[in-house]
Amino acid sequence: MGMLAYSALAHADSDAIDRHIQKTPRAKRVIWLFMHGGPSHVDLFDPKPTLSKYRGQPLPESFGNVMTRRDVARNPLLAPIRTFRPRGRSGLEVSQFLPHIAQHADDLCVVRSMHGDSVNHPQSVYQMNTGSILMGSPSVGSWVAYGMGSENQNMPAFVVLPDPGGGLKGGPPAWGNGYLPASFQGVTMRAGASPILDLHPQRGISLEQQQRDLSLIEKLNRRHLQQRESDDRLTARVKAYELAFRMQSEAPELVALQNESAATHRMYGIDQKETREFGERCLLARRMVESGVRFVQLYSGDTNGWDAHSNVDKNHTEHCRRTDKPVAGLLADLKQRGLLDDTLVIWGGEFGRMPMSEQGKGRDHNPWGYSVWLAGAGIRGGRAYGATDEIGLRAVKDRVSINDFHATLLHLLGIDHYDLTYFHNGLDKRLTGPDEAAVVEGIIS
Repeated sequence: MGMLAYSALAHADSDAIDRHIQKTPRAKRVIWLFMHGGPSHVDLFDPKPTLSKYRGQPLPESFGNVMTRRDVARNPLLAPIRTFRPRGRSGLEVSQFLPHIAQHADDLCVVRSMHGDSVNHPQSVYQMNTGSILMGSPSVGSWVAYGMGSENQNMPAFVVLPDPGGGLKGGPPAWGNGYLPASFQGVTMRAGASPILDLHPQRGISLEQQQRDLSLIEKLNRRHLQQRESDDRLTARVKAYELAFRMQSEAPELVALQNESAATHRMYGIDQKETREFGERCLLARRMVESGVRFVQLYSGDTNGWDAHSNVDKNHTEHCRRTDKPVAGLLADLKQRGLLDDTLVIWGGEFGRMPMSEQGKGRDHNPWGYSVWLAGAGIRGGRAYGATDEIGLRAVKDRVSINDFHATLLHLLGIDHYDLTYFHNGLDKRLTGPDEAAVVEGIIS
């Protein structure tokens, strides 16, 4: 077996399983669909008739000093790019940008009152993933792996499926372990025959020879570790080799998407060029949670992604076309397999977008009020929780901070966010930070 980067093969320690479970969880696993770049809530899930009414007009002074006078005149209000209409039995309004996801409106709880603390991509990506705008804190997936472990000891607890275009603003620290032991960081995988590079032995290396090599490496590593017991990176490396050997038998079967039926491929859009790549990763996410992976994070959007500064219509048409059908297929597949009952699905980005125009047809970043949605895990769908103001600029009703959102996520997994701690630099650290955070009962009720 070739040299393996422990960052690609870290896994949750089996001793962590149920360490912090407080009660019977409603969710046993999570699939987080991260739309990198900032999808526009006012064009997708948060209808604002006022924007249509006052299109082309400057931002009213009553909405506060978020722009200079010059910018107010130069960046008038921009109407929603697509129309909204009621969907499903519930009548939840969803944009025509997303006709396939709209068919699952009765399963969605759209949180329209999210708010964060930074207008910049890296800091907002970090905050949405780790609770802090600063690099170096553990990601949500790492905390879940630390608190719950994996349901399958031959697979990691936390898997990340990056966009193949690469270039996430903020980079791998978004799914890093931070100050948690290195074995809890996200394992990056991909669709295809080689989910992890160098997982298989090189040609000419027999299984017996590989086992002898690994046995020698393990002895040397453990001898080295005896003198460096505090080096968790070395511990993670040892465990990574062990996990890699176990994964050699299970991972190839896991990513064998050709074993799925033609009907399943069509459901995810794998039979179509535009949706094939994202559809394969969504199907892989389903197969992973089905095999016991606890937390899967799947990214849409390369360096720029959903960052529609110059043309919302062009940008969102492209990214919605790539992701809409696969996401809908994932929801339908989880439901028909009985997995949606105890799988939490999250959709959203690091922030939303402004109601004002930028460069005529685009929108700038908006962390003050935006939307994410949740489905599954007993979440009551067909509704919106919270609200932004009449133009979608700021969250004003039932506001949900990112720390509150994380507390709610952990609660659904059966974890009290105050109890999930790790002692670091003289403090008991937690995902939800040192400030107050609360489970949002209105989301889970």
